[in-house]
Amino acid sequence: MKAELARRWPPERVAGTSMLAAHGIGDRLLTAGVAAGVLVRVRRGAYVPAELWHGAKPWERNMIAIQAHHLSTGGSSIYSHVSAARIHKCWVWDCSPLVHVTTPFNPARGSSGPDVRAYRSPLEPAELVEIPATSGRPVLATSLERTVLDCARTLEFERAVIIGDHALRMGADPVHMLEAVTSGRIQRGAHRVRNVLEALDGASESPGESRTRILMVRAGIPAPTPQVEIPTAAGLFRADFAWKREKLILEFDGKDKYFDYRPTELVLFEERQRETALRELGWEFVRVRWPQLLQPYEVERRINLALERCRQRSVCA
Repeated sequence: MKAELARRWPPERVAGTSMLAAHGIGDRLLTAGVAAGVLVRVRRGAYVPAELWHGAKPWERNMIAIQAHHLSTGGSSIYSHVSAARIHKCWVWDCSPLVHVTTPFNPARGSSGPDVRAYRSPLEPAELVEIPATSGRPVLATSLERTVLDCARTLEFERAVIIGDHALRMGADPVHMLEAVTSGRIQRGAHRVRNVLEALDGASESPGESRTRILMVRAGIPAPTPQVEIPTAAGLFRADFAWKREKLILEFDGKDKYFDYRPTELVLFEERQRETALRELGWEFVRVRWPQLLQPYEVERRINLALERCRQRSVCA
C-alpha cells in the first residue's frame, strides 16, 4: 500500500480528495492509508504522507495546516493574523498553530472548526493580496501592513514586534500602518497597535535580535546602534548591536547564524579571527543566546556591567 500511494501521489505535498482521485487514489485507498498510518488526514478533504508530516518542524506543520485548509475550502478563505504572517514568510515565534481567517460576514461552517480561528471584520481591496498556489486557486491573504496591524491587536507585544520587524525588512510601509490608526480606521486595540508600531525596527535580522532589543528597551539600557560594520585586519565585522563610544559589541548567537549557508567550522573560524582582531582594537563582547532571553534580569546585569567596565576603561585610558 505504501509503495502504491507513493507511486500515485501527486507532486504537491498536501493534496485534496479531487486531486488524489485524479491520480487514482480513491476514498477506499485513502481510508486504508490513514488506518495504516501511511497517510495523515490534516483536515477533512486534505491529506499528506505520514513521513512528511512526522518529519516536519512545528512551523512546517503550521504551513501544511494552512495549505490543507486552503484545499478543503476551495480557496475561498482570506487568511489573516498569524496565518497571513506565515504565508508572507515573516518570522513567527511561539504563536498559535490555529489557522486564522477573516471574513466580512459570519464564517461558513466549512471554513471554521477546532483548527480555525475566524474573525469578522471588513477588509478593503487594498488590504488583500493574492499569492500563487502550487495548484488550484491562489491563496488570498491580508497585505503585509494589515497583517502587522492585526497581529499587533491580538498578539502579546513581543510576538507582534517580531512579526512587524520582519515585515518592515520585507517592505511593509510604516507610514501606511500608522495612518490606519491615526485615521481611526483601526479603532479596536488602537493603543496596542501604536505601542507595537513605535517599537518596530527593520534593522533586526532575526527573532532573537528583536527579542534582545525589546529586552534592552524594557530594562532602560541605553540604545545601541544595530548592524554596525567595523573594519578589522581580519576583514569586515558586522555587529548585531554596538555601543560605539564604549566600544562594546552585543551579539545574539542563534544557531541559524552558523548553519544556513556555509560549513559551521569555516564560519566559526572566521568569526574567531575577526573577534580577536576586534579585541586588539579595544572592543569587548557580550554574547546572548536564545535560552538566556528567558532570564532577562541576568542579561540586563551582564550588559550593564560590561558597559560600566568599558566606561571605566575609557576614563583611565
